[in-house]
Amino acid sequence: MHDMLDTVILISLDASKKILDVYHTDFSFESKDDNSPLTLADTASNELIINRLREACPNIPILSEESTESVPYDTEYCWIVDPLDGTKEFIKKNGEFTVNIALVHNHIPILGVIAVPVSGIVYFASKGNGAYKLQNNVKNAIYTSNKTEDLILVGSKSHSTEKESDFVNKNRHRIKKMISAGSSLKGTMVAEGKADIYYRFGLTCEWDTCAMHCIVEEAGGVFHQMDNTEMVYNRKNHLNEKGFYVVNRKENIWV
Repeated sequence: MHDMLDTVILISLDASKKILDVYHTDFSFESKDDNSPLTLADTASNELIINRLREACPNIPILSEESTESVPYDTEYCWIVDPLDGTKEFIKKNGEFTVNIALVHNHIPILGVIAVPVSGIVYFASKGNGAYKLQNNVKNAIYTSNKTEDLILVGSKSHSTEKESDFVNKNRHRIKKMISAGSSLKGTMVAEGKADIYYRFGLTCEWDTCAMHCIVEEAGGVFHQMDNTEMVYNRKNHLNEKGFYVVNRKENIWV
């Protein structure tokens, strides 16, 4: 499925254009059943991505945050999509939101694409082929850092928890600097060496992490659940209930 990357990158960029069409207007939003926000940008991006993925791969089911389509749990391949990751950041108009598209094979991510609409940057990876950053039509390989001290920790801009604060305080002697970012950008920052560690104790969903997961691992990082087990996808329960960590190298696993 490595040959699908170019197609998915184009889809992510076209979805980004749909998002920006809304971003630059005086848009409104509504609340979903879980009190998370929903905008016209979410639905417009979702419609474009689903239609284009179905055109490209009509036999592969699609699990998306903004769709009600049911996906068989025993399917060999499955797309996992977050058409607008970081809707809260979108509403704040801080630019820190993304489009996440991933492909899983037997519940393991094998392709991941994260587009950043405001900058036009795309991060992408496929299993066994490395991770890359596409900016201004220039593709460069990205890698996690090798640091084990004086670390940069990246945390959530809108979803920090008391557990995360306690964790930081306990390990402050290892942390040189703390920064925050929205959406899956936190994972891409570790993947390209702009941050070294990202620990997430709060709840997320599988469409928040799947594309990031693939990119981080292909960049040389470690992505596991907080109990050090592998995160798998296309599950009956879409919540990532155990939390997860993204670290540049195994020496920085602190749980």
